Amino acid sequence: MNVKFTNPTTSNSLQKTIRDQVNSYFKQNNLSKRGNGRMWLKSLILLGTYFGIYFILLLTPMPLYVMWLLSVLMGLSLAGIGMSVMHDANHGAYSSRPGLNTFLGYSMNLIGGNKFNWIVQHNVKHHTYTNIYGADEDLDNGDVLRLSPYSDWYWYHRFQHIYCWFLYLLGTLSWVTIKDFRQFGTLHKEMGDSKSNFKNEVMVLISSKILYYIYMVLIPWLVMDISIIYLMIGFLTLHFVAGFVLTVTFQLAHIAEHNHHDSAHLKQEFNDSWIEHQIKTTANFSRKSAFLNWYLGGLNFQIEHHLFPQICHVHYLKISEIVKKAVQDHGLFYYEHSNLIHAIQSHYRTLRKYSVKPAVA
Repeated sequence: MNVKFTNPTTSNSLQKTIRDQVNSYFKQNNLSKRGNGRMWLKSLILLGTYFGIYFILLLTPMPLYVMWLLSVLMGLSLAGIGMSVMHDANHGAYSSRPGLNTFLGYSMNLIGGNKFNWIVQHNVKHHTYTNIYGADEDLDNGDVLRLSPYSDWYWYHRFQHIYCWFLYLLGTLSWVTIKDFRQFGTLHKEMGDSKSNFKNEVMVLISSKILYYIYMVLIPWLVMDISIIYLMIGFLTLHFVAGFVLTVTFQLAHIAEHNHHDSAHLKQEFNDSWIEHQIKTTANFSRKSAFLNWYLGGLNFQIEHHLFPQICHVHYLKISEIVKKAVQDHGLFYYEHSNLIHAIQSHYRTLRKYSVKPAVA
């Protein structure tokens, strides 16, 4: 991808101001930019809840409605692992030890996804080319939804602000079935990987998928005294809950009112600097919510995350005030919603806006 950001003037001043002030905050408070005890405790709670429920369901007879409710809670835990453990680890933000980040990054495979695909699609493409249609793969969903004003319009998009919420249920189910296999070869080719690395990653992909279905489907089917139909209802419920939470959370950051969009098909050079582009294409929400700050793994602080992806999210609340003031002092708009409801409403209005057939030039 040959996309370039060509205006360094604001970038030099703004980036230096933000970087120096954030570095000063960590130095003055004698803090590491990586995770701390709170991060470890959160990880233990989320992983413990996920696998604790798994073994309770596996080994304890209970009414079907209780099993279903526990599947819902397990789905919420899965989403929390993805947002709070896997996400930071694969950005190198969880720990100052690279090996630990690598190990915990494979929690993506543990919950049914693929670490390599995630890193290329999210860390490389999305974080570099945010909201640039044709470069940011988060905007590419097979034309099912029109997430950019530059993407093709089809007649069914006029209803997308209605049916999108049902599609969001399929987010993690797509991971564990077809998406990783569909993306794998293309992403490896784009990254120019060697044949040996490609073979190693193929083995990781296939073996982790097999292990996932063994522990999530085969073992419960053999051990639990329930019909395969009820087992699949629980499995689907888990993924519907996790998929909805994860997909909606990520969508609120970039597909909302005032978020800037561009197209790599129309041009390869952009007048904004990279840091300006990130600020214009990204939004925060619910910065003051203690619960969402904990559960969402800092994904409601997407501006800070895009500017400092290698800083652990447990620090985002503190540094967000530094970032907000610096951005506003440089004459840029720091885009945030006061709460989750307002963010969802803005996302809905944006999808409805993009549902209208564009006028022919």
